[in-house]
Amino acid sequence: MSGPLHNLRVVEMSGLGPCPLAGQLLADMGAEVITIDRSSTAVDPTDINRRNKQSIAIDLKTKAGLEIALKLIERADILIEGFRPGVMEKLGLGPGDCLARNPKLIFGRMTGWGQTGPLAKTAGHDLNYLAITGALNSIGLKDKPPIPPLNLVADYGGGTMFLLFGVLSALFERSQSGKGQVVDAAMVDGVPAMMGLLHSWMAQQQWTSQRESNLLDGGAPFYRCYETAEGKYLSVGPLEPKFFAELIEKAGIVQEHAQNQYDSASWPDKHAEYEAVFLSKNRDEWMKIFDSSDACIAPVLEMDEVESHPHNASRETFVRIDGVLQASPAPRFSRTSPNTPKTPTAVGADSEDILQQLGYNDSEIDQLIQSCVLT
Repeated sequence: MSGPLHNLRVVEMSGLGPCPLAGQLLADMGAEVITIDRSSTAVDPTDINRRNKQSIAIDLKTKAGLEIALKLIERADILIEGFRPGVMEKLGLGPGDCLARNPKLIFGRMTGWGQTGPLAKTAGHDLNYLAITGALNSIGLKDKPPIPPLNLVADYGGGTMFLLFGVLSALFERSQSGKGQVVDAAMVDGVPAMMGLLHSWMAQQQWTSQRESNLLDGGAPFYRCYETAEGKYLSVGPLEPKFFAELIEKAGIVQEHAQNQYDSASWPDKHAEYEAVFLSKNRDEWMKIFDSSDACIAPVLEMDEVESHPHNASRETFVRIDGVLQASPAPRFSRTSPNTPKTPTAVGADSEDILQQLGYNDSEIDQLIQSCVLT
C-alpha cells in the first residue's frame, strides 16, 4: 500500500499558500495529485509543497488548454483551488463548468475571506484574516502590538486543515449520495472554529482581552518560555497541579507556590522570580534535571536542531530528501503507511505523460507543443 488515499485523484490549481500544502498532504497520503501550472520551470528540490505531485503546464487561455484541464477534472475526485472568488469562473473552470463535466466532483475552494461577504474580493494575508477573528489580539506581550504567529494559524490551521476536512467530508457524503458539491473553505471561518475553548472561557469570564494576562497567553508563570544562562530558551507548561509540583521540586522554586498556583494576582511577581531561576543554568543542564520528568518542560529548539533531538530522531519525524530537511508524512497508520516522499519534479515535467494518460497521441501532443498550449 502507498497510503490511505491510494487511488484518489486530485487536481490542484497551482498557486501560493495553503492550497499547495493541502495538495502535498493529500499526495503524502497516496493520492494522485496533478497540479495545473502556468509555465514550466527547472526542478527545485527545496519546493517541499510539490513533493509526490505531478505537474502539467498549460495555457488555460487557449481553447485546447482549457479542454485539457476539463479532461483532467472530468476524471478527478477532488479539485482544489486558492484563487480569489470569480477567477475560476473567468477561466471557464468554475463549479458550474466543472460539475457539468463531472457531477461527482468535490470542488474545494480555499480563500482567506470566503466566497461571499464585503471583503470576499479584496486582497489579504494570514495576519489580516487572523486579525478579524479575535485570535490575533490574544497573541503577544502586554502593552505591545500583537505578534504574528508566523502563518501557521490562519493560512495552515484555519485554511489548509479546514480545506482538507471539507473535501474529505464531502467525499464521504458522496459515497452515500453519489453527488459532488462545492466546499467553501475560508480562513476567517476556520480560525474561529478552533477557538471553542477560548469562547467557553470568555463566556465563563475566565479570559480577558488583555494580552499576557491569561492562562495560555504567557500570563501564567507556569505556561510560558524562559531564557537560560547561554541565551537559549525552555518551554515551561505544567498546567496541572501535580505536574506543577514536580516543576517546583526540581527547579528549586519556593514550595508555597504550589498552594496558590492559579492565583492570577500573584503571577506578575512570580514571572520575575522564575526568570531568575531559569537564568541560573544553561538549557542542557536544565534538560538533564528534567529528564523523563512530568514537569512539562521541553527545549525551544532552533530549526537546525530539530532533526537530532532524540525524540524526533526516534520517531523519524523529519526526513532528508536530496539533502533537504522536511517533515515525514503525518499522521501515521497501522496498515496503510504512505511511502517515503519523493523529491519534487520540475514544473511541467509530467505534461506529456499526463496527456498520454488522457488519450492524446504523439502527433496531438507535438501539435500542442508547437502551438504553445503546453507552456
